[in-house]
Amino acid sequence: MSSKPLSPSRTREILAELEHRPNKHLGQNFLIDGNIVGKSCRMADIQSGDTVIEIGPGLGTLTQALLKAGAEVFAIEADTVLENYLERILLLKYRDKLHLMRADAVDNPLAGFKLNAEAGQEKDFKIVSNLPYAISSPWLKRVLEGALPSSMTLMLQQETADRYAAEPGTKNFGAITVFLHSAYVVEQRHKVSRQCFYPIPSVDSVLLKLVRRENPFLFSEKSVVKIRSFFTQRRKQIGALCRKEPELAPWLDYLEKSGISKKSRPENIPLTAWKKLNEFSS
Repeated sequence: MSSKPLSPSRTREILAELEHRPNKHLGQNFLIDGNIVGKSCRMADIQSGDTVIEIGPGLGTLTQALLKAGAEVFAIEADTVLENYLERILLLKYRDKLHLMRADAVDNPLAGFKLNAEAGQEKDFKIVSNLPYAISSPWLKRVLEGALPSSMTLMLQQETADRYAAEPGTKNFGAITVFLHSAYVVEQRHKVSRQCFYPIPSVDSVLLKLVRRENPFLFSEKSVVKIRSFFTQRRKQIGALCRKEPELAPWLDYLEKSGISKKSRPENIPLTAWKKLNEFSS
């Protein structure tokens, strides 16, 4: 495999050699722009010795860039043909630096990487990925339930990135935004043309960098379920949504004392207030 990112023609050639047609269900749109590969590594601030998780490495163009930068990479690929190809072209060359798993990333959100907590020491890690669009939200939900990476640099569909970066009071602000912003800050975003992928998807993408907060906040499982249910009824007022939840009466009182009307809809509730709900639904 060339040390350069794969060109559009070379990508097509490899897929033809493998007799592999990109799987739309798996979100297989391969990155073919070397500038964006480089941008991903720079945005993620990859340093030699970093531990990096990659979801859906595909043909390995980003994987190789991460490895060449000196990172130890844990990559997970659901497609058998592509995983076999990566074993053949990268695993021997980077035997000590590449850990390749064939599995579903929603079931294995950190690609088999496990923190070593011996003597209370834990090594930080990053996630850098051209994330398969079909699994972006269920995968992120799993990440937020466990060990948190120091940063995530993710290639996302425009609509998904808008949800992840949304502010309260906007139509894109939802449950996933609440959970994500409680643990991470959106540090950078870079729009990426659909022409940078093969096959060309129907929408543009966004490269988004999320940096872990100094004191990340994680919601209880019960709070997660409740907040998700509120946002599935986002046209209703928060007072009406809590009417059958007597344990949330103190939370409604807190909202009113904070100047937040019971007539507010879920997307208009600020992050601090959602965190407060955790105290009454845990």
